Amino acid sequence: MQIHPRTLPKWIRATILALVALPLAAADQTLSENSPALTQILRRLDRLEQENQQLVQEIRALRAELALSREPSTNPPGTAAVADGAQPADVAERMDVQERRLEEQAQTKVESSQHFPIRITGMALFNAFLSSHPDDGHVVPVLAPAGNTALTGGATVRQTILGLDFRGPEVLGGGKIHGFVNMDFFGGSGEPYDSLVRLRTAGLEVNWANTSIMFGQDKPLIAPREPNSLAQVGLSPLTGAGNLWVWQPQARVEQRFHLDEHTTFRAQVGLFATREEYGYVPPAYSSSFQSVRPAVQGRFSLTHTLDDDRRIEIGTAFSASTSHVTNVPVPARVFALDWFANPWRKLEFSGAFFRGSNLTNLGGVGQGFTIVKYGDVIPVHADGGWAQMSWLATPRLTFNFFGGDQDNRNQDLEYSGLSRNRSYAGNLMYRLAPNVILSFETGQVRTDWLKGGKRLSNYHDLGFAYLF
Repeated sequence: MQIHPRTLPKWIRATILALVALPLAAADQTLSENSPALTQILRRLDRLEQENQQLVQEIRALRAELALSREPSTNPPGTAAVADGAQPADVAERMDVQERRLEEQAQTKVESSQHFPIRITGMALFNAFLSSHPDDGHVVPVLAPAGNTALTGGATVRQTILGLDFRGPEVLGGGKIHGFVNMDFFGGSGEPYDSLVRLRTAGLEVNWANTSIMFGQDKPLIAPREPNSLAQVGLSPLTGAGNLWVWQPQARVEQRFHLDEHTTFRAQVGLFATREEYGYVPPAYSSSFQSVRPAVQGRFSLTHTLDDDRRIEIGTAFSASTSHVTNVPVPARVFALDWFANPWRKLEFSGAFFRGSNLTNLGGVGQGFTIVKYGDVIPVHADGGWAQMSWLATPRLTFNFFGGDQDNRNQDLEYSGLSRNRSYAGNLMYRLAPNVILSFETGQVRTDWLKGGKRLSNYHDLGFAYLF
């Protein structure tokens, strides 16, 4: 039997509607209360879906690129892009480049026993030279000999330099280790079959942000600069003519003060082992002579940078030591001034000046002291220095003009002593390639001897250098 809803009494129909509406209202209230949570869940699901699609696309692209790298010949030129707009030919080319780089790195890699990086530096240098009065077989004469000598020419590769540059781990306080060793083949007799390896400079440095310490062998702290020359390499340019160059063991400390963005003040102090035997000592007094003495040195410099290429720097320095001969102390005191400036990009000016006494132990020329009689020794006073002007004519061509002088005080010398030594030179350097330099230099040395008078020595040098 079927009962139509309209045949039911009104109170029964109202009761049924109420029973149906109550659950629906409760459900609607629950959904409205939880709508923010549901919205957040739906958003997360959308993001996950998008990320999944991106991952699927990247996996497909990587598979396609891997297949192309394995079988490059199966993909003809002009096919559709594989991934990120890369064509199959581009992918294969990039892989070839990477393989060549890996092979090159494997061939050039130099590793120490402690697995720290080492870099090989240096210069292969060939010199062809001609000298009117050669001095001790040097490529460039240091002195013009007192006697007459014959015109001499030759060629050599003894001035070739071989160096190592290495860097180590950080030390306490964030300091970085840096070391270097430079050698040449200027030792021995000078004959082609008797060119011995010789240590030039070496050092071990620890560099912090504003402080550095160095232990090694280098030029005196009072003479940090030198002229530009490929003819004078075995001995520092202008040796004996204003350049106190001698390479000796030493220890130094440097402190930097940044006054502003472009100006820096540097203070350096150190201990230097002098070479006393460079000065002449009569054989009768050699047993009482101390060949090595410590010197206290200091240098204070101010540097102002105009831009990335131009700067002005000036420094003052001192050196103080004491020689000992015949049980008599002989003071060696030097005051020095040096500078560098390139206010114009194509012109550079540099040089140094010194004044002092007993200078041969730092690379000066002539006598350091004179023994008047046993127990009576006087130091030889001297003035000297050098200057250079460089003209950077083109990015490849540079002209250098320099000269130097050391003038010993005559009243402190013996009758046959060396009174004055001057040297002048000019050279051009042309870069055939970034690391290949062709150089021609010509110069003259003038030496004044108390007994032998004035002497001249001219020289000419053709140099060919390969930097590595």
